[in-house]
Amino acid sequence: MNQPAVLFDESHCNQCACGEGLDFSFSFAFQPIVDTENKSVFAYEALVRGLEGEGALSVLANVNERNRYSFDQICRVKAVKLAARLKMEPRLSINFMPNAVYQAEYCIRTTLAAAETYNFDTSKIIFEVIETEELTSVDHLASIIAAYKEMGFSTAIDDFGAGYSRYDIMMASPPDLLKLDMGLVRNIDQEPNKQAVVAGIIEMMNRLGGRIIAEGVETENEYRWLRSQGITLYQGYLFARPAFEALPEPYFPD
Repeated sequence: MNQPAVLFDESHCNQCACGEGLDFSFSFAFQPIVDTENKSVFAYEALVRGLEGEGALSVLANVNERNRYSFDQICRVKAVKLAARLKMEPRLSINFMPNAVYQAEYCIRTTLAAAETYNFDTSKIIFEVIETEELTSVDHLASIIAAYKEMGFSTAIDDFGAGYSRYDIMMASPPDLLKLDMGLVRNIDQEPNKQAVVAGIIEMMNRLGGRIIAEGVETENEYRWLRSQGITLYQGYLFARPAFEALPEPYFPD
């Protein structure tokens, strides 16, 4: 992987690992993204949780303009540290807030230092942008995605199809992975209009050379319709629920 040539103050990584700069603490649950073609775990997504496993909203309610950068950086370090402790072999998907990244090459330093400290292979990291966060600049997000891909990281857009969809990003700097919002996935086997929309997104990603992850899949009927369209990557309760500070084993439909 081509890593940026940067100088890094190791004490800053240690501060992030300890949660300095925040007045609240958190951990992670992990949920698998499965590849049903070869019945394997493609990646585990790190999902922020309270220290006793409380839901993400209880943590995110504490994030504001003042601490957004620290939270984003500490999330990366904590996710890498915990993944290394759990001896994670598949990829690690880390959510990031594009408005907290003012310069990709600089803000990646903490992640690189954490990966080196905890002996985690950086080529296995996927950076997943939270698609529902309001962007201050489309060009800024496009530049982050382009920079991360140039460094050798995989990139993903989460919740595509919820609220406003980032077709502008797809044209400027398409990610490697696109996660269908669960609102599109829910009951898709019964709803022709949803089927038409998803078929269009599949065609778009095929032409752009990326892959689709169907998120929030809960029933075998949803899965079977999506699988019939060629989608092989899935995430949802049908396969496994998130496990607090653990790597759950997924179920694979026949």
